[in-house]
Amino acid sequence: MSEHDTLALAARREPASRAPALARLLDTVGIPAPLIWGYLGMLLFMIGDGVETSFLSRLFLDFGLAQAQVGFVFTVYGITAAIGAYLAGALSDLWGPRKVMMLGAAIWLFFHVLMLTLALPSQRYDLILAIYGLRGFGYPLFAYGFMIWLMAGAPRERLNTALGWFWCAFTAGYPVIGSLLAALLLGPLLPTGLLWLSLGLVASGAAIALVLLREPHGFRPLADKCAAGFLRTLTGGITIMVTTPAVGRGALVRLINTTSQFGIWVFFPILFTQKLGFTLSEWATLLSIMMGSNMVAVILVGMISDRWSWRKSSALFGGVLCSAACLVLYYVPVLSGHVFPVAALAAMVYGVALAGYIAVPPMMAAQAPDRQGQVMSAYNLGAGASVAVGPLIGTLFIDSIGLQGVVWIYAALHLISAGLCLSIRSPGDGRPA
Repeated sequence: MSEHDTLALAARREPASRAPALARLLDTVGIPAPLIWGYLGMLLFMIGDGVETSFLSRLFLDFGLAQAQVGFVFTVYGITAAIGAYLAGALSDLWGPRKVMMLGAAIWLFFHVLMLTLALPSQRYDLILAIYGLRGFGYPLFAYGFMIWLMAGAPRERLNTALGWFWCAFTAGYPVIGSLLAALLLGPLLPTGLLWLSLGLVASGAAIALVLLREPHGFRPLADKCAAGFLRTLTGGITIMVTTPAVGRGALVRLINTTSQFGIWVFFPILFTQKLGFTLSEWATLLSIMMGSNMVAVILVGMISDRWSWRKSSALFGGVLCSAACLVLYYVPVLSGHVFPVAALAAMVYGVALAGYIAVPPMMAAQAPDRQGQVMSAYNLGAGASVAVGPLIGTLFIDSIGLQGVVWIYAALHLISAGLCLSIRSPGDGRPA
């Protein structure tokens, strides 16, 4: 054999030898190797989507929009996100997850370009409301489409670990790394430059996931169209909340879970920058600290939930702790003033508390194990609706009771969710109640 043939054979063998090693590494940490490009693509997509989180509400306010108008813009965005989250499950059954992800990416990119070239330069409330609101369909179709692909393609015995990595990648992008990019680049690029950067990140993430992800489950419908029917598939996530009330209560818990979060992301940048003297970059850093602590806490609370009780851990670490953390996040910075380490500690407390609801999906799934797709549609609906309900509460009440009163409403809702969690019994309750 010639030297040329020997080198060519070695070149062919080298990737093959590396591939099993990579697969073993991914298997060790619980990431399904055939789906790795989906994780990477979603991470980049969510980084691009999360860049705006720390400054967009303040930018709208600088355009001359009233605080209630800013809240309504994000409420409409949340409504479309809720619909998109729900449809991600139903349309994956009908079309397959890959087509759903393609649709989500196309919607996000199209309306983001319109926002950059039309809505923001005009500074018109009606254009911002319409274009940004319609963009809200995009990210849940893409992200939750991948989550459903993951649930279909991941090994059953490692599904919870694979889903844990999904939420880790989701949160890492939206808003942890996205907010860090804003904190680092807001000065040189300004808000408009950052929003163009987000366009490139989302396009890159979508391309990676849609071109390189070849796992077969995502390329075909997940439900038998003849057996399920179009209308039944689209409405199953709604009807199951009625026929199985515990699923409905779980969806309500999921809604409350991040209602305060999305309200805080809209109204607290205004509080911190206008009233407390923090810069937008400092707020972006605080947001990254908040959700970075959440990423760590999700793993720890998940371990506690598996060893103790799904419903008790959700009630205590989610409902009760989140209620207290809302008040901590408001009152501690207000009383201490512009003291960054103190505000960072308050942000960490709130981020840790948000992780307390990690056991809600398996609690819901245990109520109807033979109707997993419909359960996930109900869960996604609660997740998406929180994007709208959080800002809506602020929009409705901030003029009459102020932000302080709105925070108390969020705290009360978390306490209500604690009671709802305790009412949902499942095999993961651990020791008897």
